[in-house]
Amino acid sequence: MLQRGGPVAVVMLPDVQQKTIRPVIQSRIAAGTQMMTDEYDIYARLVEWGYAHQSVCHGKGEYAKDEDNDGVCEVHVNALEGFWSLLRSWLRPHRGVSQEHLPLYLGFFEFVHNARKRGRALLGALIAVLLT
Repeated sequence: MLQRGGPVAVVMLPDVQQKTIRPVIQSRIAAGTQMMTDEYDIYARLVEWGYAHQSVCHGKGEYAKDEDNDGVCEVHVNALEGFWSLLRSWLRPHRGVSQEHLPLYLGFFEFVHNARKRGRALLGALIAVLLT
């Protein structure tokens, strides 16, 4: 889950079913929030669960929509797609990560993304978190 211009939250799930993802969404995202997703059917009940929902259909070659014809594509999931791309690139040199350690890798990458710092500044942010 990613708030545009804000933090990302990575949660490993045992499966990709609505009954599994619903409590995760409801515990982290306020009801009424505008949700933007791809066409995956796991998101089909977001409106029923109390969220505004718009989607793009990658399967039909749709990656962004301009809903109000102002020339700006408001509906897209590009920020999250970019996050996953960065994560895959970061994990690639490890040539596979065990399921046992994957949550640690994901948690660290989530921290790095949300800290929005690099190099020594990232080290300072990490030390600050460890001391709190």
